[in-house]
Amino acid sequence: MKVLATRRYPGPAFDELGDVAVGPLQPRDDVEALLVANEPVDASEFPALRLVANFGVGYDRIGVEALTERGIAVTNTPGVLDAATADLTWALILAARRRVVEGDARVRAGEWTGSWADGFLAEELSGSTLGIVGLGRIGSAVARRAEGFELRVLSTRRSGGMALDELLAESDIVTIHAPLTAETQGLLDARRLSLLRDGACLVNTARGEIVDEDALVRELVAGRIRAGVDVFAHEPHVPDALVSLPNVVLTPHLGSATRQTREAMTRIVVDNVLAYERGEALLTPVET
Repeated sequence: MKVLATRRYPGPAFDELGDVAVGPLQPRDDVEALLVANEPVDASEFPALRLVANFGVGYDRIGVEALTERGIAVTNTPGVLDAATADLTWALILAARRRVVEGDARVRAGEWTGSWADGFLAEELSGSTLGIVGLGRIGSAVARRAEGFELRVLSTRRSGGMALDELLAESDIVTIHAPLTAETQGLLDARRLSLLRDGACLVNTARGEIVDEDALVRELVAGRIRAGVDVFAHEPHVPDALVSLPNVVLTPHLGSATRQTREAMTRIVVDNVLAYERGEALLTPVET
């Protein structure tokens, strides 16, 4: 198969594809398989296209329905990034809840002039209530880690779980792990964000579009809540208002960004392409 990859994906598995073109998604009439990282695909620009192998579990930007209608298969990489994303979630929870980044900035700026016993207090983690929005693979991995911190865990899920409004009102920490769909777009709007307790912490490692970004900025500017944000509505753009705020920790979409996880993702991408070439069943097809 003639394969076009939007970048050289990490790990030795990539080399098993042989002669792969690496470059942007520009019209080509010979490309049969595309390797993308949740990037929009216009199938009309690739008339020979038969497979889109997505490097990532989320595929909301690809345009799966339009591709499926043209008979083009789509795959993703579920499962292998659960632990890495759950670990980053906890890094953000701890950093925001215990004011780690603020403390680091204070030390670097030479502003730490008093005793360790003077002020700069944060909120305790142990004994708090953690609300998980979306108890799928990643949300469940976050929940398992919560046991070590002796947290009370609440959750919403597609089938079952408690009502979202109730979870928001009862939680000290809320972490988002739902996929981006028509139903979850803007799920945490201004009204729902107002349900968070004063001093609550919101963490998002899912998709920026799930949260009303303007409403979140207003809550943070007001100083009512704290946040850890790994994803943004218009990546790589980050709202200017967020950058200077002390009560939010910002990371550049690092959920799956460990060497082991990214190499495992490449392994799945490559195995799907090779399986398609051999006429075998795809390992991780996206079903519409």
